[in-house]
Amino acid sequence: MAMLKIGLLGVGAIGRTIAAALDEKQLDAELVALSDKDCAAAKALSADLASKPPVVSIDEMIERCELAVEAASQAALPEFVPKALARGRDVLIMSVGGLLGREEWFRQAREAGCHIYVPSGAIAGLDGIKSASIGRIESAVLTSRKPVAALKGSKYVVDRNLPLESYKEDTVIFEGLAEEAARAFPATSNVAASLRLAVDPTEPVPVRVRVVAVPGGSENVHEIRVQGEFGKLTVKVENVPSKTNPRTSQLAAYSAIATLKNLTRALRVGT
Repeated sequence: MAMLKIGLLGVGAIGRTIAAALDEKQLDAELVALSDKDCAAAKALSADLASKPPVVSIDEMIERCELAVEAASQAALPEFVPKALARGRDVLIMSVGGLLGREEWFRQAREAGCHIYVPSGAIAGLDGIKSASIGRIESAVLTSRKPVAALKGSKYVVDRNLPLESYKEDTVIFEGLAEEAARAFPATSNVAASLRLAVDPTEPVPVRVRVVAVPGGSENVHEIRVQGEFGKLTVKVENVPSKTNPRTSQLAAYSAIATLKNLTRALRVGT
């Protein structure tokens, strides 16, 4: 069986973890190209890898690969996704918030016979929620408790000039729909977006999100509560942040690697 050829867009914390896993032969795939707007950072990563993948433009990266992986940002998706799908490439998306409201991309993927893969990211339970959505889901609520360091610089915090450093106790800074959370926190709302996509987005079931700032906190904690025809589901994950980026949970990078492994395995476990 031929090795799956993977192109990688983005060389931040998650991109580096994915690249290292590919370089260490943790799965039956090879990294054939890197791309990033920070060309110097991409070249530095390539130099650190045994495979020395070429650093190229987005277009050339898509041309070289069979599966194009995005680990950059929501802002990269409007260029990346249509180009990859137009070239007939499957894509794996880490900046899931950028997929909400983009039905035209899903339609383009169907017409091109391509797949858009969304890893479970920093949460658990999406397989159960997808199964539950076959029946009627009545409510879905996500509470994300984030260290102040993970919220600094986010669009929502900056726009409202929230005094994060002055908080002495856990403080709810956002309550709203998953779609609103994705716009408010484009760099840290992928959990909310993944939950929204798992709860069939064609159904009128609101997915509500609460973001809690935790002074002195060190973990990204996500709790999901879903109720419906199937019963009740509660999942809580206490994530260790990435060593190089406090906004990113280490589990998110691991989930991307697990998704890629699943694509190359004969046995696939889970919904």
